[in-house]
Amino acid sequence: MSSADADLFTLRRGASPLVISVPHSGTTIPPYLSPQLTPLARTLPDTDWHVPALYDFATALGATLIVARYTRYQVDLNRPPDDAALYATAAATGLCPAQSFAGAALYADGRLAIDAAEVTRRRAQYWQPYHDELRTRLALLRERHGYALLLDAHSIRSEVPRLFEHRLPDINLGTFGGRSCGREVSATVQAQLAGATRFSHVVDGRFKGGYITRHYGSPEHRVHALQIELAQSCYMDETGTAYDPRRAAPLKETLRNIVVALLNLPLAAA
Repeated sequence: MSSADADLFTLRRGASPLVISVPHSGTTIPPYLSPQLTPLARTLPDTDWHVPALYDFATALGATLIVARYTRYQVDLNRPPDDAALYATAAATGLCPAQSFAGAALYADGRLAIDAAEVTRRRAQYWQPYHDELRTRLALLRERHGYALLLDAHSIRSEVPRLFEHRLPDINLGTFGGRSCGREVSATVQAQLAGATRFSHVVDGRFKGGYITRHYGSPEHRVHALQIELAQSCYMDETGTAYDPRRAAPLKETLRNIVVALLNLPLAAA
């Protein structure tokens, strides 16, 4: 990782086959961008708040952790480089979004799209280095262990009417309909979720996995990817942005159980 890349994301290398990607918790706004945003947009309401804190145990278990520094309003690392829609029937949030999840304009001038040249610049400067590093880590771990595991870690407010109806389940597991990981990987995580009875969960519901899960998950090539989208009500007060350690503790225990179970999977000979 170059010194320039270190400004874009943090990387903590681990020796195990597992990489945990956190693409949406960044809160840095580039100096050029901040004056263009509305006051509300500058509070970054669509951030995946505190996700690194929920997985702060993972590096001690040997996982690699890659965490974006910059806000998704600059560029969304979990969207395809061509900005193709991930969900045909849902509102699109975009590679370089101009609207919030609630549909409010992010830019003070009310623009509804970002100039194509600006999108190309942001993609090259911010999107590409993250994916280059992610691709490199997965390739190295697959070579070392015979396989690699990728957990794409997210969170969102439990109610966002523009994006989904009703209240979101607490834990949303995405496997791209079983295509991004082997059955044993999905079954292992589902077994942990079934045992965590205080949390509701769903598999391949509203969140089936974004670009990262779909693009890198290739069980036939021994890379198993899945996405976990958490309802923020499980670990924080959604009226603000403050982390609630007591509320988060049971969720962190469940996430730790999932990570340990994934690391104990005998996949090398598969």
